[in-house]
Amino acid sequence: MDAKKILFIAQEITPYLPESEIATICRNLPQGIQEHGREIRTFMPKFGNINERRNQLHEVIRLSGMNLIIDDTDHPLIIKVASIQSARMQVYFIDNEDFFQRKATVVDDNGKEFEDNDDRSIFYVRGVLETVKKLRWIPNIIHCHGWMSALTALYIKRMYADDPCLRNAKIVYSIYNDDFKTPFRKEFANKLKMDGAKESDVKLLKTDTSFTGLTKLAIDFADGVIQGSETINQDVMDYIATKKEIPFLPYQSPETYIDKFNEFYDVVLDSNKK
Repeated sequence: MDAKKILFIAQEITPYLPESEIATICRNLPQGIQEHGREIRTFMPKFGNINERRNQLHEVIRLSGMNLIIDDTDHPLIIKVASIQSARMQVYFIDNEDFFQRKATVVDDNGKEFEDNDDRSIFYVRGVLETVKKLRWIPNIIHCHGWMSALTALYIKRMYADDPCLRNAKIVYSIYNDDFKTPFRKEFANKLKMDGAKESDVKLLKTDTSFTGLTKLAIDFADGVIQGSETINQDVMDYIATKKEIPFLPYQSPETYIDKFNEFYDVVLDSNKK
């Protein structure tokens, strides 16, 4: 089977944010996959340090206006869009005043990680999935980049398991050398349970809300895993080695990754893992 539609859920994309390994890959990969003849959609958070005027972002009224409840609090979901003309590619942005209007990405001016990065991650993933449903666009593969997208596979397999737009999508998770240092708050697992996760799904998070614990959760629910950076967390690498049933693609060089990822999508789609 050929994966016709690929959804990219990115933590960073250049030129909207400064160049980094993730931001550069998430700029070039969707274009490359589109040039391979596949249909794409691309999402990222609308962090407050993204210049809306310079990058010509505008709100998509028909997609905005929903409220997402996190920890018993309503948070309005705002969807914006911009175009990278040279790539003939649109980027959708997930925005919310509470989570994304601060003038930084995941750390404050002193380099301290935001305490609510756990809620921001939940909001981002749910915001993308709700928007894809509104678009009535049914992806074959969902490729997630960066820890802020790590919950996607859990949400697809549990909270959206009956949704006709999302239930058959295969999730590929790219793991980068982007570890966060401050573990998520201890209530994190319970927030996921309130959204529909099972106790067994979040058992690991009861004792480990670090980058390692979150990444292991992403691996557990993924249909394919990619080593996005040349070196990544060793504990995570050891965990991947135990998951023989999940297709794994080791690190690929900048010269080859677009072709290799493109081939890997079909490997994942054709695998028998449910």
